[in-house]
Order: sequence, then structure tokens, then C-alpha cells
Amino acid sequence: MDVNGTVAEGFEPVREAFVRTFDTLGERGAAVAVYRHGRKVVDLWGGTRDVDGTEPWQRGTAHVLHSATKGVAAAALLLLHQRGELDLDAPVGAYWPEFKTRGKERILVRHVLAHRAGLPVVDRPLTPAEAADPDRTAAALVAQAPEWEPGTAHGYHPHTYGWFAGELVRRITGRGVGEWIADEIAGPLGADLWVGLPDAERGRTGRSGRVAPPETANTLRMRPKRSVAEAYADPSSLTSRAFAAITPAPDDNDPAYRAAALPASNGIATAEALARFYASLIGEVDGRAPLFTPKTVARARAEESAGPDRVLVVSTRFGLGFMLHGPASPLLAPGSFGHPGRGGPLGFADPESGIAFGYVTNGFRKTVTSDPRAQALLRGVRAALSS
Repeated sequence: MDVNGTVAEGFEPVREAFVRTFDTLGERGAAVAVYRHGRKVVDLWGGTRDVDGTEPWQRGTAHVLHSATKGVAAAALLLLHQRGELDLDAPVGAYWPEFKTRGKERILVRHVLAHRAGLPVVDRPLTPAEAADPDRTAAALVAQAPEWEPGTAHGYHPHTYGWFAGELVRRITGRGVGEWIADEIAGPLGADLWVGLPDAERGRTGRSGRVAPPETANTLRMRPKRSVAEAYADPSSLTSRAFAAITPAPDDNDPAYRAAALPASNGIATAEALARFYASLIGEVDGRAPLFTPKTVARARAEESAGPDRVLVVSTRFGLGFMLHGPASPLLAPGSFGHPGRGGPLGFADPESGIAFGYVTNGFRKTVTSDPRAQALLRGVRAALSS
């Protein structure tokens, strides 16, 4: 496998790990980037642009992030808080009066960010076309009753998290969430990252698809616990209903879906842009001041939810919008915060080591929070830091 790009001295273990993902873990096409203290130290790509094609992955090839998009949505809300435009402890209804129905009056902005709102499902799933309409997604949340008393437990909100984030940004700023992210985050950073892909950038993206793990992989280790598998298999479970909030499942390669702004699931970025975004949260990048103040970084990674997750059926940890390091979603170190994407993608920052990481792939697995390929790359980063 030809791997292209560069690594700084000392970060060779990341390149070695990246090569192994192709050799032993069935990678088809992917990229990984790492920043340290605002300086890019890894920028690698390899394989094919399309999961089922032969055209090489190029510098600047972008792919769907799935739920790794949620970290970008979290940053949007925390930046609004940092600027004094959003109170984390205010009821959602303070910004969105129509929302105050069916027991949702006491749902706080903080609950939304920490997956404690009790609204991971909608009784009538939306089609992909309906989910692309912010008026329809807002109406669906207004009509929904919570599945549990808000604030008393947590459960991952796969799709509705993005509907919440989009509507809060729209209510506060008057702009769509994709437009706001482009104007306030991606544009100023010069990052190839979009929530709502512009037509002019469609040629940058490759086709993604599901791939099976290689026969040589340790399939026993990758197999989910029986309780988890049963939850996904049962269409009446909270797990299945939450992931089916958009039905039928969107086609990641559909231009209309990619053009929609769904900040929980359909961001598109290069690995370099994802790493650059996280680097910008915790420090200077190219002389630009950090996006987050130290107080906002502390808020982002302060534990808000921990323990049994009513949707994912494993123990998870969340700060304000970001997943935190833990057994279900290992990041670099205990202080890391970020977000994985279903099937593989991963982005995070680790303030103590100054590391920011981005990984994107065109071959999606059944993994939800911890993909073996991303974990192999993290071991490479740890090896580089310990050498």
C-alpha cells in the first residue's frame, strides 16, 4: 500500500500504524492527521478515494464524519455560550418558546449537550428529505414527549442532538447551523470542513460504504456484548428507535443528503481539517488565538454524564457535547475530549499533551464508538509520545 504525506521526526509510529490498518485491518481508503501544540506533525493518506473504486485518495479528499460531526456542533453551542449569547443553565424553551410542551419545560441547554434531555427518539421517524428541513425537525421535537425525566439519566441522542443544536443556533443567531459553522469556525480556520456540503466542493469527496472486517481480524474481540447486539436487533428498543429517527437510513453518498446541514451526522471533512479544528480549540494554530478560552475547555471536558447509557447499552461518559475518554470510547488519555463517528471516523483534543487528532475513512464498519483502525492509530500516537 502506498501511503502518502509526511510525519515529523518522532511520529514515525503513527505512519507504521497507518500502514498496518491497510495490511491487517482491511482499510480501503483513509487519512489521519495529528497536531501537537498547534503544529502539524502527521498528515497521511492512502488507498482509494471511493470504497469500491481504484482512483487514489488525494491530499484534500474529504469524507463523511457521521457522529464525529457532533463535536463541531458542540463547539458551536459552547462558542455561543462563551460569547454570552447562550446560557447553559437556561431552559431550551427560553430560546425556543414552542418547545415548552409535553413535559419539556424543564429541559436545560446543559441537558441537551450532555444527552440527558430524554429525547433520543421521535414517535414518527422522519425521512431523509424531512430531516434536511429544519422546520420539520424542530416540529418533531416540539411534538415529542421525553422518554425519561429530563436530567435524571443519560442516553445517546444519535440524530435528535443535531436537530436541537441546529434549532438553538438558528433561534439565537438567525442563521442556519451549517452557515454559522462555515462563517465562525471552518472559514476563519481555513479548514476543509462542512456541515452542508456546497455544490462547488462535491468533487472533493469520495464514495463511502460498509465493509466487513478482514478474516484475519480478531472477530471475537470486535464482537459486541450480547445485550448490545440484542438492543440493536430489537426494533422496539430505545436503541433501535433512536438510530431510526431518520428512516429509511440516509445514503451517505446522496448529493442531497450531503448538502443538508445535519450537525449530528453528516459533516464532511478532511482528516487534516478535523485535527486542525480540535487543535484550534485548545491552542494557537498558525498564530490564530484558540477558539476556546481555558474556562470553555474546562467546561467541554468536565464530566456531565457517566455510567449506563440508555441508548448505547454500555457505560459512556460525556462532557458538554463531547464524548470523554472511557472504556466505550477510548481516546488518548483521561483528559481527552472529542467524538467518534459511527463506523470509524474520530476527532479529539488532549490539552495535557497538546495533541489534536483527526481520522476519516471511506470504509465503514459496524462499530459505534470505538473502531479498531482508529484505536491502532491512537496506539501509534502514544508510542510517539513515549519515545
